[in-house]
Amino acid sequence: MQKPNHALTQGAIGKTLFVFTLPILAGNVLQSLNGSVNAIWIGHGLGEAALAAGSNVNTILFFLIGAVFGVGMAATILVGQSIGANNIAQAKRVVGTSLVFFTAMSVAIAALGLLFAEPLMAKMRTPAEALPLAVAYLRVILLGVPFIYLQAFISMTLRGAGDARTPFLFLAVNVMLDIVLNPLFIFGTKRLVGIALIPEMGIAGSATASLIATATTLIALIAYLYHSRHFLRITREELHHLKIDPAILKSLVVKGLPMGLQMIVMSASMVAMISLVNSFGEHTTAAYGACFQIWNYVQMPSMAVGMAASSMAAQNVGAKLWDRVDRIALTGIGFNFLLTGGLALILYLFNRGALNLFLPSDSGALDIAQHINHIVVWSFVLFGISFVLSGVVRSTGAVIPPLIILFLALWVMRIPFAYLLSPSWGADAIWWSFPLGSAASVTLSTLYYRYGGWRKARMLAPAPSAGSADSRTSNADPA
Repeated sequence: MQKPNHALTQGAIGKTLFVFTLPILAGNVLQSLNGSVNAIWIGHGLGEAALAAGSNVNTILFFLIGAVFGVGMAATILVGQSIGANNIAQAKRVVGTSLVFFTAMSVAIAALGLLFAEPLMAKMRTPAEALPLAVAYLRVILLGVPFIYLQAFISMTLRGAGDARTPFLFLAVNVMLDIVLNPLFIFGTKRLVGIALIPEMGIAGSATASLIATATTLIALIAYLYHSRHFLRITREELHHLKIDPAILKSLVVKGLPMGLQMIVMSASMVAMISLVNSFGEHTTAAYGACFQIWNYVQMPSMAVGMAASSMAAQNVGAKLWDRVDRIALTGIGFNFLLTGGLALILYLFNRGALNLFLPSDSGALDIAQHINHIVVWSFVLFGISFVLSGVVRSTGAVIPPLIILFLALWVMRIPFAYLLSPSWGADAIWWSFPLGSAASVTLSTLYYRYGGWRKARMLAPAPSAGSADSRTSNADPA
């Protein structure tokens, strides 16, 4: 039987955090590349209307994933704390309750989505020529929601248990299958290889390929966990763990909701920002779009380090190793400077070449994009510090303060600054709002980390002691 991984509570913090971060970072890159490749197949093979349809549906998919992200993070922290406290029985109760919750929620969302797919796309003002394509694409995507949710849940649970390698390997399989199957289902095998095995399905074929890839990978992942006798698997004798535990469910919702809201706050700020950018004309919008594509990759290391630090800190919180928790935060900040700072430096040195990947050399937007990067890119190093500190803080169950800090940085500092000063500063007000918001975020995050009461937060209310390891509640008790 596979044993719990206690490496996150033992050994050299720097090496452990770095090794734990790499699969998460590689997985983020793979997912972004997968989306880009699929967009290329749709855009070049089916035209602009299909690409517009895909973009509209992906907005909904991003929201659906964001809605489940917070609950998944709450489950990750609960599992990490339980394992750190050597409370495997509670970890299994978390897995069982979360599994039932994710399954029920995903099926309900898929059913409602299928029922209202067409009016939803019309409400989003999807262009008329793209509307039927978007509806067809969305309906297949919704069929895949239960598989997407369950795979995300299992992957996040494994990371909470200290295993980032297994989720990455199966994600890599998922991405490869998706990339290979996309052209086969979009164009049909007769058109591609002359054999009529798979019919031509158009944009619905892209969604079908993703559905098959995700479902296949999920089944393979579950089979692997049972074949390897993973210590968190639910055996036949443990089916009682699939009963909802009210205390755990309450924690998943109460603690998960603020973490999910963070993605909504960020998404809404992106909408507000692009609306202001659009007011400065198509060249500025094109420049911002090219920069945004690059920024996604620049931010990936800090996001991966933050996620790894949160999972690692959760286990150490459960084990009450508070000195290690502080060192995890400092080490994560150091890795952020090294990785994100290194990418920012490379981008400064090769700014024009990087932007040429998205903008032709004779584009009027190229000079604007270079100017934007010169102002904005370094601010992502500050963003990374906030992300790491927030991840460590959340590992105890203190989920409200990071949400408040993010809201203040974006909606009280960055966006009002950009809107109020753009009449006099022009578009530069938008670009300078990024470092301003990042500086506000890192200042508030540092102050809360140093002086806030996050060490006293709990994911679960303390249970009465029964004198055994299995009866202890793995909470974020103060040291």
